[in-house]
Amino acid sequence: MIVETAPAKINLALHVRARRADGYHEIETLFAFLCEGDVLTLVPGDLSLAITGPFAGDLTVDDDNLVLRAARSYATAFGVTAAGAFTLDKRLPIASGIGGGSADAAAALRALARRDGIAPDDRRLFDCAAALGSDVPACLLGVTVLGGGRGELLEPLCTVAGTPVLLVNPGVAVSTAKVFASWDKIDRGPIPVGGTLDRALAGRNDLEAPARALAPAIDEVLAALHGTEKTLLVRMSGSGATCFALYANEAARDAAATTIRATHPGWWCLESVLT
Repeated sequence: MIVETAPAKINLALHVRARRADGYHEIETLFAFLCEGDVLTLVPGDLSLAITGPFAGDLTVDDDNLVLRAARSYATAFGVTAAGAFTLDKRLPIASGIGGGSADAAAALRALARRDGIAPDDRRLFDCAAALGSDVPACLLGVTVLGGGRGELLEPLCTVAGTPVLLVNPGVAVSTAKVFASWDKIDRGPIPVGGTLDRALAGRNDLEAPARALAPAIDEVLAALHGTEKTLLVRMSGSGATCFALYANEAARDAAATTIRATHPGWWCLESVLT
């Protein structure tokens, strides 16, 4: 049995620079990852996928599932038969701006590579990842990076490991395609140079405004996080609706989580640290 965590990702900053001729958007983003996420298990068998966990009911198993697509892409790239029985413990909400399916696909690639003794930095794995989605290469690498292009051009950054973080989602799924389509097409400039946290603080998320227009509940989440103490950074992640706050210490994070759960019991919260 091979077990891989599919860590939640957050975008410490996300600058949309231009719409590309291929339909994607040119972006700059600071990817960071949490300790927690979905959990993917692989055992020998024919290619299959079972989904369990708190958000299992929000997914269906079909040929378009990113875990199965990753397995088929891997098989083609490495000249093997697409095989393996996967079980996905779906702990992260879907369509929430924190990796989700991209992280699951990356976990599938890592699990298959471990099974077959393939080096984790094999270029073919990253080629598979890039073909599966813009966030999948960063999720495959799983460390703090600057993402360019449509997200697949990765430059390692100074670590922010150990920083306490709280994720909050109001229970609203947001379509990434609709959020990007609502972007105002104004290039507000690149992410500044400097240390990772300094760059994040000086940056922004250009998708926040269109996401908030589509899902006003995001306003409430950001206001709740801003109302907690000892925050270092409060921002929406990706295309939403999950928002996050970084904290000066774990006690402040835990106190914030307790308050938000008490005042908004229907919201999803996750306390963690960055890796």
